[in-house]
Amino acid sequence: MNEEDSATDPAPTGSGSADAPTGRAYRAGRWASPMMGAGGRRPAAGPPRRSAVPRWVPVLRIGFAVLTGVALGVTAAHAHANGGSLVNFFSYFTVLSNCAATVVLGYGGVAELLGRPGAPDLVRGAATLYLAVTGLVYAVALSGAETGMLAWTNDVLHRVIPLVLLADWLLLPPLRRLRWSEAAGWLVFPVLYLGYTLLRGPHARWYPYPFLDPRQHGYVRVAVSSVLVTLAFLALGALIVWVGNARRAQLDRRRADR
Repeated sequence: MNEEDSATDPAPTGSGSADAPTGRAYRAGRWASPMMGAGGRRPAAGPPRRSAVPRWVPVLRIGFAVLTGVALGVTAAHAHANGGSLVNFFSYFTVLSNCAATVVLGYGGVAELLGRPGAPDLVRGAATLYLAVTGLVYAVALSGAETGMLAWTNDVLHRVIPLVLLADWLLLPPLRRLRWSEAAGWLVFPVLYLGYTLLRGPHARWYPYPFLDPRQHGYVRVAVSSVLVTLAFLALGALIVWVGNARRAQLDRRRADR
């Protein structure tokens, strides 16, 4: 230890006076940097906040939330009018994922207009993943199948809203970098849904999707289909995390260069 380290800083006369060479102030027995608060401690950083977005963004969010809600309502009424069960209706992954989209978009839009934070980014990411899988599975396995929906509601729920959620994620990426371990929680709901569908199916004598119906091709075919869908969840989830983090880093670099 040298003499400068072992010496005690002499307190100047009077409280709060400045040290000419450094511009520091002497407070409560210690030298404080101008960037520090009382007691020489740096002020705690507040939670990250999203930069102001154009007003049309929350308006579009609310508009698409209303569109999704109307499409869901019309589809439910159409199914009920044709003798369908509401329990069966809410047993479709498409319906549940679009319900999540309605809440995330609607709440996010209203909150943005009021100057408040919207849905947490992990919730937004989960909804984006579920809608992405909904759109992918429909395009690959169900586009030629009879859905029992009206043409326009089918397009809204299977095509439009998945694209809207992806665009929303790109336009407004997460406020901070997401960890892979956090995103792993997105898989809990799909796993629970699969278990619910396979356990309820034999009792209800009904399955929401042909590839989950063991009566047609047996449980081996269902297992293979389940593995393929799980891989789709993993791949799309990883892509959503990577794209969100990349977009966040890009926006941060632009802000730093200003």
